[in-house]
This record gives sequence, structure tokens and C-alpha cells, in this order.
Amino acid sequence: MALHERLFGRQPIGLWPSEGSVSDAMVPLVAAAGFQWMATDEEILGKSIAREFTRDRDGNVENPEALYRSYRVGRDAQVSCGFRDHTLSDLIGFTYASWNPEAAADNFVQRLADAGARYAARTNGGEATIFVILDGENAWEHYEGQGRPFLRALYKRLGTHASLKTVTMAEACAAPKDTLPSIFPGSWINADFYIWIGHPDDQRAWSQLADARRTLESAAGVAPEALARAWEELLIAEGSDWFWWYGDDHSSDHDLVFDELFRRHVRNIYRAIDVPAPEELFVSNITTRPPATDVVAPSGFIHPVIDGEITSYFEWIGAGSVDVAPVGDAMHEVSARDAIVSAIDFGFDLTNLYVKVAGAAPMRDVIRGDQQLSVNFLRPEGCRIVVSGADGTVRAQMVDRPRGLANGASRSCPDIKVAIGQVLELQVPFHCLGVTKESTVAFLVAVNRNAAEVEHHPRHQPIEVQVPDERFPSRNWTA
Repeated sequence: MALHERLFGRQPIGLWPSEGSVSDAMVPLVAAAGFQWMATDEEILGKSIAREFTRDRDGNVENPEALYRSYRVGRDAQVSCGFRDHTLSDLIGFTYASWNPEAAADNFVQRLADAGARYAARTNGGEATIFVILDGENAWEHYEGQGRPFLRALYKRLGTHASLKTVTMAEACAAPKDTLPSIFPGSWINADFYIWIGHPDDQRAWSQLADARRTLESAAGVAPEALARAWEELLIAEGSDWFWWYGDDHSSDHDLVFDELFRRHVRNIYRAIDVPAPEELFVSNITTRPPATDVVAPSGFIHPVIDGEITSYFEWIGAGSVDVAPVGDAMHEVSARDAIVSAIDFGFDLTNLYVKVAGAAPMRDVIRGDQQLSVNFLRPEGCRIVVSGADGTVRAQMVDRPRGLANGASRSCPDIKVAIGQVLELQVPFHCLGVTKESTVAFLVAVNRNAAEVEHHPRHQPIEVQVPDERFPSRNWTA
């Protein structure tokens, strides 16, 4: 509201809710904000009045008397509402781009005139108000001349037609004659919210947003500038287009990019208020077409010597491995071009998890000063092992990080072993993680500098292993 007033010299009086999404709960909020009108899709009206808008073979509404008028919506707090004719709107959005501009304008204007005549015939001479609403930016790239020839032809006809009059939304919604005490909850697509909240991937992302918002709202002692940055990141992440690309209904070649950007904005909320971001924000939310992660599972027990060196060719035979090469798109190639970690091996015996990390440079030269390596566990959640060598002494510290808390709590597990030389080798007893046989352990390997993450691997999905039992070697035996 304030931005609109600053740019245009007055406050707005109406709105198109995000994705045309409406409900009884949002009407008082719209009214309290000072809006006089809003708009959504015809299917919302149909479900609100328990009436289907049928069409003839040419797409003309057969019961226009209910659709072509504005309504007052709500009980105590009320707002005027217009409902778009989605067939007419979609003709502009999706069909006329392939037509001759003059023919398209003629067809559209004739449809409007015919719709008005049908309304008048069914209402004893009443005057129809027809709402045509579509995405303002998406259609025109497909039109000749970015839509200018069509729009000029259309406005010329509208301006001279004897039975048509163009009005603003405020004028169209100024004097509603009918009231809807309740409005059906849904969006402008299929009169529901499935595209944005219906799939588990959508729901996971919204849960991440809700957790971040609760953490932000409870943040104390944060500088005003940092709070402003956090709120800006939250508002960016709350945009509906992120959720358009999650789930099984829409996809593109850039799904991974959208997913990464969304999670980065949510992580930035935590970063701005100096609270560790949950580990789940470092792995993809996409399950419909999981990102290709080249992880080879362990095939047998291993018993490496934890000395930071390749003591024997055989000591890591049977381990699993991660290909940390850049995956997929240009954004990831840029971020991975100077990767510190070049290879990760992992495995286990009956009592320990083992991790080996190699880099382009010897790891003794990497893990020193303000640079650390951490193994971040998603299962068990909130557990992290931080390997440092700040003063020349290599340490592996176990940290519990409850969700939403600024600082983790160290805890002792003296059986953890670590060594750094040409490579980094780590031994973590399963009992330190509090897991039992056949439990799933999931983790990422990250490099951090000054407590801020520099990189993590795998890029999109965690490494997962199942705590083995005595039968593991025989089940995985090969010749």
C-alpha cells in the first residue's frame, strides 16, 4: 500500500489476490487494508453459489445472469468482488497469439457483444459487466509485435462499438446488487489450491517457510538492519511462483534452479538473524524427479586406519563413494568450479561410521585457521560433527543443534576419532549418534569458513546408509 502511494500518489483501492486465491478468512484482511474490491475466477463463484457455468459449443456462457455482475462478499467486513470469465480471458492469454491481429480483435469484440445480448435477454434488458482478467506479462511474447497490433486493433473497436463500454475495476465493482455471505476457498486454477499446497514437495517447502517465520518472529536482540534483511528474504520466499514449480503438475528444465534459489532465500532468513539454518534446507525439496546424485552404496564392511593417509589400497575397498563433480546447470557449475572437496568415501562396520574426504589440495592445508569441515546429519536430526585445526591441533567436536536455536550445545563422545593429512579420515561410533541397527543415517559433508558454509556435498540429496547388522556382508557378497 505504501509503495503504491509513493509511486502513484494515492493508495490502491482494489487487488487481485495472489493467484486469485480467496477464502472467508482473507476477506476481513482485505477490507481492513482499505481495499474496496478484489477479483478471482468464475469457478470460485460457481462453487460459492452451487451453480455450474455451462457453455455452448462456441464457449459462450449459457447462464450469464449469475456471472456478469459484481458481488459484495463477506458478513461483517465486506468487499466487492468480480469474477472473471475464464474462457474469454484465456482466449487472449493462449489462443489469439496465433491469429491475425485484426481477426482476433473482431472475434473478441463480437463475443463480448453476444454475451451482453444474452445477458440482457435473460434479465429483462439488464446490462452485463464482463470481467476479463489474465496474467499481464505472460501472453505477449507469443504475439506478433509483442501484442501491440492486437491491442491497438482491440482498443480501436472497443472505443467505437455501439453496445460496449470499457470501465475500470472500481467502476465495475462500485454498486453490487447481490451478496455472498461466504466465498468458496480456492484459487483461479480449478477453484482449489492444489498447485501451490497439494503435493508433499509443496507442503515441505511451506513447512520450511513456517518454521523460518516462527523463528524470525521470536528473534530477540537482532539489529534493525538485520531484521529488515530477514523480513525481505521471507517475503521473497513467500511468493507463489516458487510453489508453481514444486510437485507433479508443472516442471521445466530449471526446476533445480528454482528449488535451490527458494531454499537459499529461506536460509538467508536464518543467516540474517544469526541462527543456524536447519540441515534440510541444504538438500533438494524435489521428489517428483529426484536430482541425479552419483552416490555408490557400500558393498562390504571396512576397517580403515584413521591416520589421514592412504595407508593401504585395500583399507577403503567396499566403501561407498560420492561423485562431487558439478551437476546440471550453469549456476551449479559456477558455484562448483573451485570446489575444495574432490572426493568423499563412506562406509561402516558393525559399530562405526567412517568418512574419508579428499581435496584438490592436501586436507591438512584445507582444515586450518578459520576453515572447518563438518558432517551435518539430517538423521538423526540436529546432530553435527565439526572438525577443526585452528591451533594446529585436530579436533572433532560433536554438536547438537535443536531446530530454531541460535547456538548448538557441544557434547562429549570420546570414541570419535579424526586424523588429517593428505586426506581427512573420521570414525564415528553409531552409539554417539544414538542410532541402532537398521536405523537410517543421512548426512552431508560441508566446508565452513568463519562459521559460514562454503560448499556442501552431495549438492541436492544426502548420503544415506542403514546401520548394518551381522548379515550385511553376506547379503552384499559378490564374486
